[in-house]
Formats: sequence, C-alpha cells, structure tokens
Amino acid sequence: MKVAVLDFGKTNSKLFVFGQDGRIIDERRTQPKWVRQDGFSVLDEAALHHWALSAVADAVDGHGVEGVMVSGHGCTFALVDEAALTRPILDYEQEPPAEIAARIDRRIPDFSETFSPRLPLGFNYGRHMLWLQEVDPDAFAASKSILGYPQYWSWRLGGRAVSEVSYLGCHSHLWAPRRQDFSSLVDAQGWRDRMPAFERAGTVIGEHRLGAAARPIAIHNGVHDSNAALHAYRRQELGPVTVVSTGTWVIVLNPDCPLDALDRDRDMLVNVDVGGGPVPTIRFMGGREFATISAGWQGEIAGPVVQRVIDAGIMALPSFAPGGPMSGHSGRLVGRAPNAEERAAAALLYVA
Repeated sequence: MKVAVLDFGKTNSKLFVFGQDGRIIDERRTQPKWVRQDGFSVLDEAALHHWALSAVADAVDGHGVEGVMVSGHGCTFALVDEAALTRPILDYEQEPPAEIAARIDRRIPDFSETFSPRLPLGFNYGRHMLWLQEVDPDAFAASKSILGYPQYWSWRLGGRAVSEVSYLGCHSHLWAPRRQDFSSLVDAQGWRDRMPAFERAGTVIGEHRLGAAARPIAIHNGVHDSNAALHAYRRQELGPVTVVSTGTWVIVLNPDCPLDALDRDRDMLVNVDVGGGPVPTIRFMGGREFATISAGWQGEIAGPVVQRVIDAGIMALPSFAPGGPMSGHSGRLVGRAPNAEERAAAALLYVA
C-alpha cells in the first residue's frame, strides 16, 4: 500500500508521500494558524483541514496513494459531537488565569501515578481540559468524545472516534502508566464515558473518497509523533536504542531508563509507546529555543564560524522557552556581541 503521512506539528504541518521502498517521493508543507477567539488562542481548524484535504487529494491523483496515516504533536485535545467540534481546539501555549490555575492545579494527580510532571501552559493537556471545563462546561456537556490531536484528524478525515495509548500517555495527566489505565483525574472529572474505545496506532478506522476519481482511501488511526519515531527504530531490531526526536521540541526517549531515576523537577516524564509500555523521557523546546536564540536564522552555519564562537566564548545560557530541565531560568547570551551567523552558531551549540 502506498501511504501518505499527515504530520501535524505545532510550527509546521507536513504531508509526506512514501513509495513502496520507504523513500519520500513527494511532500507539502504549511504553517497552522492560531487565532484569538473569545479570549483564547485557538486553531484555525478550517484552514488546516482545507490544506490537508487538498494535499491528500493531490497525492491520490499524482501518486496513487491508497492510505493516510496521521501523526501529531502532543499537548492538544479536541471535544467533538457526532459531526463537529463543540469548542475550537486550544493552543497549548497559553496559561490559565492565576485564580483558575490555583483551583485546577489542586486536582492534578501526583507524579507517582501519572509520571507527568506539573508543567506550565497546556504542556499537560489534562490541565487545559480542567481550565476549559471551568469556563465553558457546556462544551463538555455537548461533546460525545474527547480526542487526542492525531485522533481528531483521523476522525475528521473520515475515521471513527477512537482513543490511542501513545497520545493519552504523553504527559497528559490522564494516564497511569503502571496500571495501563486512565488516571484518577479522568474518573474524578467524569470523563471516562467520553473516552472512545482504544485502537492501536495505524489501525484502519475508516475511509474517505478523495481525488478526481473519488477513490476510497483508507484512514489509519493516528499516533504521537515522537513515539512514532521510537517505534520506527524499534522495528529495525537494533537492540537497545535511545531516540532523539527533534522539531519544536527535542524529545529524548530511553525505554531502558529506570522509572525511579526520573526527576519531576527537570521535565523528566514517562511517555507511553504504541503498545502501552512506559518510555522514560526528557525533553526541552529545542526548536523554539533555536529560533529564538538565532533570531530566526534559516541558512547554513559554516563550521569555521562554529569554531570561532567556541574560541570567543560566546554562549547561550538556558532557558529561552518554557519547560525543559532548566525551567525558571531566563535565557541570555554571554561573551562579546555576535554577528547574525555567530548568533546562529551559538544557538546550534546550545541545542546540541
């Protein structure tokens, strides 16, 4: 089967077409738009849906694609009824008002249960669910299903509403990895009956007719993006591996790390693989920090410039984004004032 993959990232969303040999034979890119609505930053879902349908239709017509797989960034959920969203999808990069945060944070389960550290903004999307339920309980009352972000897009493209463990287990506060079941928060808030039945990532959950000939295209259940990367390497049977998944976030996944070694105060946590097993993880917002430190540098960075920055003692010190192992520190550059490429080299060294 020739498959197209829709990868819904926070900064960029992409479509990749894979040939039978696994090579990428076509790709498309767009940037999701986040807009203000009713005091929230929310996704312009209609625009992203239009782009996704158009990109997949072109892949069907141009390459004979027969199936669509979805991967998606973490920290995001969708409330839906039988046909549509009951509330726009929240941008995870926004903090609840202090008075609401004080109330909802008391309900969050302990790290020993969920292995989800208490993170700012919506980095634990169960926290954003609590916020939304406080300010718009009608959106929850009207919803039939609570979907993870990849599952939303699989459903929107023509699949069934389902749950998937790698996404629910992604530092959401909603999953208890040792029990392999929903956390106490889900039952305390009465959300369990809105969590659809589980399907494994990659399972065909529906179809959509696309392209000029309106051919039926299989829709596969989506997956958390970094756990998809881990699964790809595990399938190669390379033995024990540590996977560094990069993008807006740099995610370091080490399935062999003992759970007791994790430090909740250093943005260490447990992800969950596609089979439901715990995956100790540490992460920081490396792509976002690189963009900030480098002032949006887009070109190449010459090796001699990197060495010049090292020799000059120009350094970026953490942190330039929320979360990560040095949370609470304000990032800064030290040393002499760098030129634009030197600044980018310092950003590269920082992320490395």
